[in-house]
Amino acid sequence: MKKIILLLALFSLTIGNSQVFDPVKWSTSVEKISDTEYKLISKASIEPGWHLYSQDVPEGGPIATAFTFDEANGAFKSIGNTTEEEGHTVNDPIFEMKIKFFENKAAFEQKIEVLGDKKTVNATVEFMVCDDTRCLPPKEVDLVFNLPTLTKSEPKAVEEKPAITEAHSDTSSSESELKDVKTETGKPASNSGSKKGLWTIFFIAFLSGFAALLTPCVFPMIPMTVSFFTKQSKNKAAGIRNAIIYGVSIMVIYVLLGVIVSLIFGPDALNALSTNVWFNIAFFLLLIIFAVSFLGAFEIMLPNSWANKVDSQADRGGLVGIFFMALALAIVSFSCTGPIVGTLLVEAAAGGSQVGPIVGMLGFSLAIALPFALFAAFPGWLNSLPKSGGWLNTVKVVLGFLELALAFKFLSNADLVLQLHWLEREVFIAIWIAIFGALAFYLFGKIQLPHDSPLTHISVGRLCLGLLTLSFTIYMIPGLWGAPLNLISAFPPPQHYSESPYGVGFNKVGSGGSADNHIEVPEGAHLMPPHNILAFNDYDKGLAYAKKIGKPVMIDFTGHACVNCRKMEQNVWVKPKVLDILKNDVVLISLYVDDKRKLKASEVIDSKLRPGKKLKYIGQKWSELQTIKYKTNSQPFYVLMDHNEGNLIDPVAYTPDVDEYYTWLKAGVSKFK
Repeated sequence: MKKIILLLALFSLTIGNSQVFDPVKWSTSVEKISDTEYKLISKASIEPGWHLYSQDVPEGGPIATAFTFDEANGAFKSIGNTTEEEGHTVNDPIFEMKIKFFENKAAFEQKIEVLGDKKTVNATVEFMVCDDTRCLPPKEVDLVFNLPTLTKSEPKAVEEKPAITEAHSDTSSSESELKDVKTETGKPASNSGSKKGLWTIFFIAFLSGFAALLTPCVFPMIPMTVSFFTKQSKNKAAGIRNAIIYGVSIMVIYVLLGVIVSLIFGPDALNALSTNVWFNIAFFLLLIIFAVSFLGAFEIMLPNSWANKVDSQADRGGLVGIFFMALALAIVSFSCTGPIVGTLLVEAAAGGSQVGPIVGMLGFSLAIALPFALFAAFPGWLNSLPKSGGWLNTVKVVLGFLELALAFKFLSNADLVLQLHWLEREVFIAIWIAIFGALAFYLFGKIQLPHDSPLTHISVGRLCLGLLTLSFTIYMIPGLWGAPLNLISAFPPPQHYSESPYGVGFNKVGSGGSADNHIEVPEGAHLMPPHNILAFNDYDKGLAYAKKIGKPVMIDFTGHACVNCRKMEQNVWVKPKVLDILKNDVVLISLYVDDKRKLKASEVIDSKLRPGKKLKYIGQKWSELQTIKYKTNSQPFYVLMDHNEGNLIDPVAYTPDVDEYYTWLKAGVSKFK
């Protein structure tokens, strides 16, 4: 049975890797401006989950979209540059630059002036697209614009003609990938990624709602409110019904707040939050205010007149009265719930999803409302609730420390975008060590804040939380010397944004195998930094060397602009057991499918994928090799083969799991031996 499952898994892996993608379709249209001027419109229809890069990408980043209009015969001339829509801009930590991209659709416009009798305009567009796990080769597509013959009295007509596209690209594939972010950055998500992001927002908001319940403003309200419903209702069923209506009213109030935030900002503004400097600075200051409030410096309260007016409406009874009772709870408890709600809205909005704030408020309000309905249904449970006391203020203070730590994430985002290097990785980690260290001292009773009750002893729960916080603080200390800190990798700046990018005392050669087994670098090879892996960029020279020393070949279809390729190299290849194989057991051939160096005249050949086209660049050569031989055009893509160019094991694509990648390497090398 295990063998059958293994075979099915390998089959599905092979099918998943062997696929040629074509996620962008182009169409053209023309608008007549005057008798001699026209607007040429190129529209890209992008499949869900993929993103297309802007024309304006800084040097050293992914491949930009580029249009070339055939003006060779002098029948027309371009007016100005090709314009594009606003799109989305994110700060990419791998390329250390702001990168603009488009999702779902994009439109580009070029004005021209016709100088002669011209009926059609020919153009080409070169572009690259990526999704969450791969990027495709920079593809070149032919565009044809049919110029309409309109009179001034006619409305501007839009004539669309599908552009010529092929399932297989003749050009090279570069691989840049954006991930959320959120991570460290705002990253474009596929549909599944978006769903995961919303579920994460909901789950965090739900937990935050339970944390809000354990604050001095909310917790004492549970037995009071439940007792009111059970005593004022004619029977138990009516009490339960009223409590449920009360809970639903709480949810409606908070969800409406999420809807208002989404409507005020709109989708474009929300997508810009993750990289907008002023938004991030504003959020930093806002969270600092929330944190200081929770620590006891002051209380954030809504005007008392609001609470009095709402409370008077609650006496009306019926459904309206219950709703105003819920609204009164939201206003009275604002000093405790306000900072939590504000933080959730900030985090959800910064994720770039317009429904994020709504989902966040749904999760938060569900956690707040649930206890009222449950305790109304089972009043006996009230006896098991702990009594109110100083521990409620402790919960507020702990939340204040967490707010303070989170605030510096937004300040870090602003620093990364501006590239000021004021809050580099070591500084960020040092601040977090100080914050969580102070929290540990507080939990152990060594620090007291304004509203704390005298602490005569430490409860078991408080002691355990203190030990956990202290352990976390100690865990972060090696990060000052370059430790990756995988548990919090989404919060500090990336390791390259550091005073010491490789860590203090880091040996660039790495720890796998001997420092340099290759005393002399053979012709056509180089030592690949930062791990000093011997690598070839030429297929024939690499294969010849592998035959000479009797080792299998590992082909690495990669790209200079490939984010996931860099992530594999930085996070997987650096692990000792993987690095040992790459340095000692295989000959690595890295083929860059976005290599824009021209082929020698003797090497220029006809493309097998696009009849009538020539392979002009080195990257096109490797891209076509991958597409034809392995029936896929995405990177990264890894192949282990013998000296007869046969596969030792099924190729794999992006594999961030170290053990899985190591098992694949080991199996292929063992088969060769």
